[in-house]
Amino acid sequence: MSNRCRMKLSSILTVFTILAILCPAVASEDTRPNIVIIFIDDQGYGDLGCYGSETIRSPRIDRLAQEGTRFTSFYAQVVCGPSRSALLTGRYPVRSGGWSMPASEITLGELLKKAGYITGCIGKWDVSNREPILDRMPNAQGFDYYWGPLGANDNARVVLFENNTKIGPSEDMASLTRTYTDKGIEFIEANQDKRFFLYLAHTMVHSVIDASPEFKGKSKGGLYGDAVEELDHHTGRLLDAMDRLGLGDRTIVIFTTDNGTWNNGQDFLSKRHQGAIAWGSSGPLREGKGSTYEGGIRVPCIARWPGRIPAGRVNDAIFSTIDFLPTFATLAGYEIPTDRIIDGTDQTQLLLGQSETGSRDDFFYFCQNELHGLRQGQWKLILPERKTFYGYVDDRGSGGLELYNLDLDIGESTNVAEKYPEIVARMVDHANAFQWPEQLHDPGIGLKSR
Repeated sequence: MSNRCRMKLSSILTVFTILAILCPAVASEDTRPNIVIIFIDDQGYGDLGCYGSETIRSPRIDRLAQEGTRFTSFYAQVVCGPSRSALLTGRYPVRSGGWSMPASEITLGELLKKAGYITGCIGKWDVSNREPILDRMPNAQGFDYYWGPLGANDNARVVLFENNTKIGPSEDMASLTRTYTDKGIEFIEANQDKRFFLYLAHTMVHSVIDASPEFKGKSKGGLYGDAVEELDHHTGRLLDAMDRLGLGDRTIVIFTTDNGTWNNGQDFLSKRHQGAIAWGSSGPLREGKGSTYEGGIRVPCIARWPGRIPAGRVNDAIFSTIDFLPTFATLAGYEIPTDRIIDGTDQTQLLLGQSETGSRDDFFYFCQNELHGLRQGQWKLILPERKTFYGYVDDRGSGGLELYNLDLDIGESTNVAEKYPEIVARMVDHANAFQWPEQLHDPGIGLKSR
């Protein structure tokens, strides 16, 4: 065989290798990874050592960042239910419904199950209006197994379910992180010889927090720091279990959180916790949970897949939970729904280190059913005359147009709208071009009287 033929054959084999990794049509059983999403509740951007915390120790999550990629411009949504519906469907909550997510939405669980994955959801569901509505509960939304509460722990209790069966209430908030992790490990052990998807959605550190005696009083971050350090420990237990079973190299692990920390609710959180510190830090970001300033919606995100996702990398490309669904379509081999708008983009190349900028150039910021602003590249525009705010959000801005260069001003401290009118005009046009759904869902948590 001539050198030219050998070179041509080598090029063809290289192309087929890339296609086998990236294209759903040719994704093979050998390359499809297991997928684990660890979703923390109300943890702030500045609450991990690898994101700059000096009061909270997080050695296992920091090690996860060393073994994978840490994303610094990663976006969820401003509060719990909307964040979960966005992650599950790849759609902004104005489409996916937030707490009111309808049964007609197509979830990651459904798509991965159809692709041959065993699917498990452990922990806080929060997209069936916190009610046991069968066609909106996890088993009907693509998950083979479910264990956890359908809602939050706002009243210092949760009501636990196993699949569709009610187990009963629990007021032991300190045990939840360990119990969820135990259930997650049991799921992985039971399905170690299959392709699996585990969505582990913790209750901590939301609303009424606690830590077990092993961790209580041990951190420099108060009760909140104790709870985060316990989350770190049990995240390590889950990772150790995967390594023990030989699954580490075959599993994508994504660690992230649903929204910013409740640092703007210190008064009522302090009263709930007898004066203890029950909130975290937004780090360099402005505001916290519920806000469309960065502290409410930009969150930690770490992704690890040994040998595939670059280790020790830090990346500042715009990335979001809504991108998981189209990205996993490429990696796991399923078709993206074509009968509805999917707001997420395929970030496979970003995730695998084949692109530093990724496929997303914009991100829209919503509070309930109101568009508050958008990001394009380094620029963030806050729209004027915003009317919808969560009551605990103190910093509601100027009321006028605001423009920030996030590359230079991550804390959104200097409004440069007057300096760059052409950028403002372009971004206003882009905001006006957003394709709204014909009908908006009720943005509330509870069901209206029936």
